[in-house]
Amino acid sequence: MRSGVSFGQRPTGHRRCQGCRRTSPPGNESHRLLGPTALLGVMFSVGRLVARPWSLLLSSSKRPTTQHTGDMEAIWLYQFRLIVIGDSTVGKSCLIRRFTEGRFAQVSDPTVGVDFFSRLVEIEPGKRIKLQIWDTAGQERFRSITRAYYRNSVGGLLLFDITNRRSFQNVHEWLEEARSHVQPHGIVFLLVGHKCDLEAQRQVTRQEAEKLAGAYGMRYVETSARDAINVEKAFTDLTRDIFELVKRGDITIQEGWEGVKSGFVPNMVHSSEEVTKSDRRCFC
Repeated sequence: MRSGVSFGQRPTGHRRCQGCRRTSPPGNESHRLLGPTALLGVMFSVGRLVARPWSLLLSSSKRPTTQHTGDMEAIWLYQFRLIVIGDSTVGKSCLIRRFTEGRFAQVSDPTVGVDFFSRLVEIEPGKRIKLQIWDTAGQERFRSITRAYYRNSVGGLLLFDITNRRSFQNVHEWLEEARSHVQPHGIVFLLVGHKCDLEAQRQVTRQEAEKLAGAYGMRYVETSARDAINVEKAFTDLTRDIFELVKRGDITIQEGWEGVKSGFVPNMVHSSEEVTKSDRRCFC
């Protein structure tokens, strides 16, 4: 019979690592043994590293690229909260979905209360703004709900339907309501004539819409969610106008106000590939 340790048996005094299952002789502290509690801690840490990069992407419809800022990486410089208002059926939800999701829905259910969307916008090379977009219901019965969102918005798109003159006539009412509820803060508006693809059914001329916008100190743009006309331009122009006001100091970040927030700079962002590689090593 062969002396020594039989198959499946470890020498007396040797301990087995709970992570890699290797044994260590007594007094060998270079091979740290992980008990069940420590092993769970390692698994939890790895899980957080794997989850972190994906959690950063959930808030936008496109994967954000990063901008180098010294030794850190900034995902976005500022966050702007925008509100989209206007009569019911003017196409607010369709316009937002075209911008954030890149698609047009032939049939869209009426918004009940308020819906939320977000997307990153690159206004200059390497300068990205995160937009939080609030889609409000146009029906009168939801006005009490939507009014609560005016105060925490820094910008807004005011939509009317170029084939519906009544929606254009109500622009003044929407502006007055918004400005009475944003105090003490200001709000930057862009007037949008929507459904410009329906030119044969137009009831509002471009000239009178531009005149109204000028009277209120707004830009004017005509859009079509169905044909993707000027959708990017509408949101990007409004974002640039707000960004310029922030740079000049006319709009400032204020505690307790959600309209403008400073950029997000993560301490460390690991790729899932790096985590996978590190996970293959024993943590002892």
